[in-house]
Amino acid sequence: MQKILKPMAFMLVIMLLAVFTAACNQNSSGKVSVGIVLPTKDEPRWIQDEERFKAALSDSKYTTEILFSQGSSAKEKENVETLINRGIQVLIICPQDGDAAAAAVESAKKEGITVISYDRLITNTDAVDYYVTFDSAAVGAAQAQYLVDHANGSNVPLYLYAGSAGDNNAFLFFQGAWSVLQPKIADGTFKIANSSEAEALKGTAELSRDQQSKIIGQVTTNWDPNEAKNKAQTHLTAAGSDLKGNVAILAPNDGTARSIADVFGSDSAITDYVITGQDAEKASIQYIIDEKQSMTVFKDVRTLVQDAMGMAVTILDGNTPETTGSYDNGNIEVKAKQTDVIVVDKSNVQKEMVDSGYYKAEDFTGL
Repeated sequence: MQKILKPMAFMLVIMLLAVFTAACNQNSSGKVSVGIVLPTKDEPRWIQDEERFKAALSDSKYTTEILFSQGSSAKEKENVETLINRGIQVLIICPQDGDAAAAAVESAKKEGITVISYDRLITNTDAVDYYVTFDSAAVGAAQAQYLVDHANGSNVPLYLYAGSAGDNNAFLFFQGAWSVLQPKIADGTFKIANSSEAEALKGTAELSRDQQSKIIGQVTTNWDPNEAKNKAQTHLTAAGSDLKGNVAILAPNDGTARSIADVFGSDSAITDYVITGQDAEKASIQYIIDEKQSMTVFKDVRTLVQDAMGMAVTILDGNTPETTGSYDNGNIEVKAKQTDVIVVDKSNVQKEMVDSGYYKAEDFTGL
């Protein structure tokens, strides 16, 4: 019996060693090179980004893991801690809230991880190394210019809407839009319909952060289509006949634009409206084709992802990435790589969205 047990015990030891070795190898191969944290899975924009990120590193020697914060800064911090434990060397993060994300990236920075702020700037910390972004002020300026170019006559009612007060991009978008709209408000082309704070500041060409905060506080959508819908309904209910007819609407992004457009489109006293958007979401491209949304600012996520991943790979290879500008995050000037944007309306939607390969023709009707 002992002779039988000894070989069995030996085999058992061999098996345990094999399992232990396999576990070690699995742990080693489970290490992640680049950790990516995105705000939420509830918006089409971020699902697009996830798909593009996965494709960007498919043929690379480096590995990546993508986590979503689902609108929670606490979950965002938890995601960063998870990725730190996975051994990441580069963190790409689009913050849910620019200020709140500072604590998360500071913990990454302490571990020697390079931090890339993606699309939205993380504010009031020195723990951000780089910023990859579309030119946010240019986005707002493009939206505003479209409204100016399509304004007929004078005293056109202008309805202002903005993103979240916790998102630095919302301020940059509004800053860019105000730089174009303010002269046209001052000369009587537009009259502000839904913000007493904007009305009080209509003679001010350059707004301070506090002045922007006052306006955005009144017209914020928090990037939430339902909140945008409710706000638009409230504004139209309160508006007199002089604030209806042909109107101009500054909507901050596509999700809110569709909700606001639905509200304005259902008011019989609104004879026509021009409304902006951004992100070129599939649903909004259909709205543009159907003439329910006027335009969108196309920010080609493929290019932004390529810029971010190109920067990450350059860092992983031990080199210094190229930058094209910088942004003040309230603590430091963050070196930035900027990506151009494209205005899309019905006149060029086929060329920019389908012929470019971004979407398929069969995704839409009425092209």
